[in-house]
Amino acid sequence: MPVYFLSHGGGPWPYVEGMRQQFAKTEREFRALPERPPAKPKAVLMVTGHWEADEFTVSSAEYPPMEYDYYGFPAHTYHIKYPAPGSPQLASRVKTLLSNAGFSAKEDSGRGFDHGTFVPLALMYPNADMPVVMLSLKSGYDPQEHIRAGQALQPLRDEGVLIIGSGLTYHNMRGFGRDESTPIAEAFENYLNNAIEQGDTKVRKRAGIRSEPIPNRRCRRQPSQGLI
Repeated sequence: MPVYFLSHGGGPWPYVEGMRQQFAKTEREFRALPERPPAKPKAVLMVTGHWEADEFTVSSAEYPPMEYDYYGFPAHTYHIKYPAPGSPQLASRVKTLLSNAGFSAKEDSGRGFDHGTFVPLALMYPNADMPVVMLSLKSGYDPQEHIRAGQALQPLRDEGVLIIGSGLTYHNMRGFGRDESTPIAEAFENYLNNAIEQGDTKVRKRAGIRSEPIPNRRCRRQPSQGLI
């Protein structure tokens, strides 16, 4: 199975008139993604940028609830349902792989689908007929730890699990729409593109680990700390 990173867009946009038209190209791309893997996935592991924990934490509910983690949207967007099942078995497998790699991983049986999870999946797999398990980011966004975690989860790709990272490469709602945010976002985007386009795995890994932050005193987080 491949591994995807998806910029999921703003809030529950597929369910909001006007926003859906704005993201029309994104919707077309999401709907086309299921054609790319060699077969239909047995399950999806969603690494979601909207979930942070002190340790890597995996959702283990058999039937996950919904997490409406957005504000100020129309009332109907707080009743959206994506009724995909969870998979306690896959959650246990993820925890074991991370534990074997030296991480103190945890399970959370109460965690529900956030909009970074159900928005892309509702477009990619509208029938909600395959198990979905979520994995948190680890607070602090240490790049080396997250790279090691990704390496630990590689066996899942050969077990029919589609791994998706969902978030945004740069996220600063306080600076949204302000001119001063643009050069910072572009600088980080250019750095990131340069890093992931490196053909040599070792070079790409080194490029993905920044030792110096991109200055941004107005941002709640330093954008070089991770993909959120």
